[in-house]
Amino acid sequence: MASHIVGYPRMGPKRELKFALEAFWDGKSSAEELQKVSADLRSSIWKQMSEVGIKYIPSNTFSYYDQVLDTTAMLGAVPDRYSWSGGEIGFDTYFSMARGNASVPAMEMTKWFDTNYHYIVPELGPNTKFSYASHKAVTEYKEAKALGVDTVPVLIGPVTYLLFSKPAKGVEKSFCTLSLLESILPIYKEVIAELKAAGATWIQLDEPTLVKDLDSKQLDAFSKAYSELESSFSGLNVVVETYFADLPAEAYKTLTSLNGVTGFGFDLVRGTNTIEHIKSSFPAGKYLFAGVVDGRNIWANDLAASLTILQALEPVVGKDKLVVSTSCSLMHTAVDLVNETKLDDEIKSWLAFAAQKVVEVNALAKALTGTKDEAFFSSNAAALASRRSSPRVTNEEVQKAATALKGSDHRRATPVSARLSAQQKNLNLPILPTTTIGSFPQTVELRRVRREYKANKISEENYIAAIKEEISKVVKLQEELDIDVLVHGEPERNDMVEYFGEQLSGFAFTANGWVQSYGSRCVKPPIIYGDVSRPKPMTVFWSKMAQSMTSRPMKGMLTGPVTILNWSFVRNDQPRFQTCYQIALAIKKEVEDLEAGGIQVIQIDEAALREGLPLRKSEHAFYLDWAVHSFRITNCGIKDTTQIHTHMCYSNFNDIIQSIIDMDADVITIENSRSDEKLLSVFRDGVKYGAGIGPGVYDIHSPPNPLH
Repeated sequence: MASHIVGYPRMGPKRELKFALEAFWDGKSSAEELQKVSADLRSSIWKQMSEVGIKYIPSNTFSYYDQVLDTTAMLGAVPDRYSWSGGEIGFDTYFSMARGNASVPAMEMTKWFDTNYHYIVPELGPNTKFSYASHKAVTEYKEAKALGVDTVPVLIGPVTYLLFSKPAKGVEKSFCTLSLLESILPIYKEVIAELKAAGATWIQLDEPTLVKDLDSKQLDAFSKAYSELESSFSGLNVVVETYFADLPAEAYKTLTSLNGVTGFGFDLVRGTNTIEHIKSSFPAGKYLFAGVVDGRNIWANDLAASLTILQALEPVVGKDKLVVSTSCSLMHTAVDLVNETKLDDEIKSWLAFAAQKVVEVNALAKALTGTKDEAFFSSNAAALASRRSSPRVTNEEVQKAATALKGSDHRRATPVSARLSAQQKNLNLPILPTTTIGSFPQTVELRRVRREYKANKISEENYIAAIKEEISKVVKLQEELDIDVLVHGEPERNDMVEYFGEQLSGFAFTANGWVQSYGSRCVKPPIIYGDVSRPKPMTVFWSKMAQSMTSRPMKGMLTGPVTILNWSFVRNDQPRFQTCYQIALAIKKEVEDLEAGGIQVIQIDEAALREGLPLRKSEHAFYLDWAVHSFRITNCGIKDTTQIHTHMCYSNFNDIIQSIIDMDADVITIENSRSDEKLLSVFRDGVKYGAGIGPGVYDIHSPPNPLH
């Protein structure tokens, strides 16, 4: 029985690639040094999977920024503003597209499906010229082969690439990117031919858009594309991989009817309904890559349950055609539990990071062949039982409080128009007030102080003095710049979700559980393992201190419950909305304490509200109902004169604007610098939006200064 990994984390167990990228961008290291770090990481990953016994090991899942940008480079689809003159795309052009440069802005960045991972959105038009401009897929396949590892090169499929593109600036918004299918397929044929010539026997084409609600024209594009590629597939085994959700019936039928395809990969963790499709109509003689090991969470797999699913599928597809796989790329989870020193043994026994999931995949594959590792399965069962019975998981008081929320929509009693009037009288702000989203750059010295305080190397008194000095600098700077609503800069925080999670019960934290968000940006998601509550105030001390330094309004800065949920590894033993309601109640207490402490403007960030939207429209209403309700819970009991802000970024929320209005915030701030103002246009085109809005004009993730 074979085993397969869809993809693997890129950053390295201790963020080696992050530091190499940043050193290169800062001019402190050469391209050769960056390439060596990346080659060492790839070599380590391939060898690790090979030693475990994985048969189908992926290559070309490594990226210097993101895999969609890699595909744009492969196709030579470089926007004119980057002045690319042809040939193999180098780092200068590649990173200019991702980050911008001194003269031109970056391409738009948005969320990859419903994850916290981001991709660079391709900009296409009827005059886009395509050429084979990046040989990365072939180069990395040869690199692995030279190490004695035969890999499965992975490409973003042609239809998914086009569906995740947008019309370039100056192109009619109605332009259909799918009309370019015939233009990009010749490039795919060249890549496939080179991979075959290099010795590849399998390739993987990722077409995850098949899990979305597609119309007949979009589904027909898959049939057309793979019919055109069929002759190129001759002599190759081709697996088309999907992930993140169930496939609708028509999409499943389209996929399993594609010409020239050897096997199909499905997410059977988030797509359990797909199992019924497989049982009723799986094509004879094809391979099934069964994604039973969760690639998006860190909980140990229920090996017995997964084995039962696999055993039920085995007679349907055939023993020699069933491949045990991850549900999606492991890039969405942390790298290796071996690197963890902060987690206690009990919680650690409940978890599996990427390295452990590779072992789980192989253990399941062996069990199907009759060589079950009884000790490994027994240890897994014991860990699952420990988690179910642990008193650390359940807090009856919290459960009761969350249950009591039923029957109220927790809406502020006064309409937003009246509240804004009361707030203006209270705050006396100008017609166009200015503010910033919150955090200021963190210096090396500040990070050192925070690190030493956590390690008990400096006293609490000295730590408070250092943070107070930093806040004072930030307040003075904003006053000099004549900013109207100030922030304290958040010098006491390394990461906004981690900061709050560390002060809430039911959370655990890792030492090296880093996950890539985009480029060199890594986050260390908290682990929500139990019921959530707030033992004591979290930000009130610092906010009151900052307010005492100025006569201008000082914003209290909080992360909203939906964002904390969506940017954490969430417990999988109860519905997500129940956990979100618990977090909302904890944030509600903080909001009320901030107001009581004299803070009159409170920002509750919900940057990830859109991110959690299910991929299928039939599931949108339920999610938006509890997500928006959770936000309203946080501030339903405060005075009309207290102004509530929220913030959203790097998401397309055109289709959920009514839910955003329903959040009933007084002011919303949005990303507006990398999206051609399309997010701002949502609020003025046919929508009755009566609250305040703050369009962000400066992209902190790009080098160019918008004032130039």
